[in-house]
Amino acid sequence: MIEQIAINRGHSIVAKIDLNSTKVDYSETDVAIDFSTPESAFKNITDCFENKVPVVSGTTGWLSNYEDAVNICEEKKGAFIYASNFSLGVNIFFELNAYLAKMMGNLEQYNVAMEEIHHTQKLDAPSGTAITLAEGILAHTPYESWRLDKAEKNVIPITSKREGNVPGTHTITYESNVDTVEIKHSAHNREGFALGAVIAAEWIKGRTGVFSMKDVLNLK
Repeated sequence: MIEQIAINRGHSIVAKIDLNSTKVDYSETDVAIDFSTPESAFKNITDCFENKVPVVSGTTGWLSNYEDAVNICEEKKGAFIYASNFSLGVNIFFELNAYLAKMMGNLEQYNVAMEEIHHTQKLDAPSGTAITLAEGILAHTPYESWRLDKAEKNVIPITSKREGNVPGTHTITYESNVDTVEIKHSAHNREGFALGAVIAAEWIKGRTGVFSMKDVLNLK
């Protein structure tokens, strides 16, 4: 889908890296888009930095190496955008989530919980998007951490479900004894993720540094 959207927007695909790829010619590459696996993402990304190719990455599950990737990017004077989700709507949802968390931060009668639903092929749980949402809540409330499938004091419980071909649904719920406040984002298909990644690739060309989708969408 990324390939088709890129072609439709006037770009060319000059290389693909997969399990059987050996030597890659980076000489005609303006930007690389990485949607791979947690095991291969770090090498894919840093190989691009070594070859002076900017990288847009949406792979989740590898972030224990994120700071190392940033250091290599800065050392090589490269360009890098990592996002847990490139959907334009989801990035607006991130901002909405943080704003709601600010308002709820001092209201002790509300308990927050999160649910995310994805297709059965998704390997990591919770989703990178859910983790980003949790971090947005942690930044503005007394909650101290998040945990998968477990509710504890000062811990955000995240429920992860894998069902059929669901592109991605994320729901944040604040519940008290008297009412419930809920925000939700539901992707109808994967096209929004792919389009956002291509837009980010268009934006990063010619730049140097480490950026986010906030920079691409001018949300800062």
